[in-house]
Amino acid sequence: MIQLLSSLALHTAALLVYPGLLMMVAFGAPLELVWKRLNTRRLSRSDLPRRRPTPHVVTVALCATLAAVQVAAPFSPMPADERNVVIAAIALAFTAWVELAAEVDVVAEPGLMLVVQICWLLAVLGPAVQPESLRPQVLGNLLVPALLPLKLAGGFLYLLCLPALLRLWPLSAAGDRRHADRVDLTRVLCWFAYCGLFTTLFLTPSADDAFGLLRFLGITTAVGAGTLTAGWIVGRRGAGIARGMYARAVPAYAGGVLLLVIATSFLMH
Repeated sequence: MIQLLSSLALHTAALLVYPGLLMMVAFGAPLELVWKRLNTRRLSRSDLPRRRPTPHVVTVALCATLAAVQVAAPFSPMPADERNVVIAAIALAFTAWVELAAEVDVVAEPGLMLVVQICWLLAVLGPAVQPESLRPQVLGNLLVPALLPLKLAGGFLYLLCLPALLRLWPLSAAGDRRHADRVDLTRVLCWFAYCGLFTTLFLTPSADDAFGLLRFLGITTAVGAGTLTAGWIVGRRGAGIARGMYARAVPAYAGGVLLLVIATSFLMH
């Protein structure tokens, strides 16, 4: 009974505090406010949401929390052997469609978003084919030289998809209601899971000490800041640039990554 209660307490702490809901809000809110300021050059109290969270926001929170507890964050109460990269991938993939189900005109270019998600899933799951492990911290800790090109290619593909998955790069025309400058609660909830999963999968795990925690948070924040910067730069040039990139360049590059996955699998057997 004591062991059961202890396990329940650890899982509750992971889901609600760290690396779950509280950490997600603490990490995502500053990034979202910076994004708001970059796009409007002003920030007022009226921009902050005041009403109760809608059902689709609650659903995104549940899915993003489930994904966040899978990352290899130092001092995480979630046992390492219970983390699974497939759970994280499915949970995050689902968040992009919750808003579409709730309000069809929120997600720009649903067909193109599906293409981006498939490319992102390849980046997440491709490096897991050869090690045959679904534990995120194991995938990040692999330093086999033969897998290095695949990890580098997959990591770059992940970063290419990230701005679209967080809806920073415009996929619809300017002036569309989907581009209303506002604090997006669903994006606030997704920042940590997306950026933390990249740190987990493509870099060696951080130790469970103060330096390890600073390293993990520093890298994850750098990923978020880089995504913000990319979103802002491309956003200045219009939706056509982003749409063309995700319709042609990114799928072609993902095809190359897929061939690399296949070749790496053959070479290492």
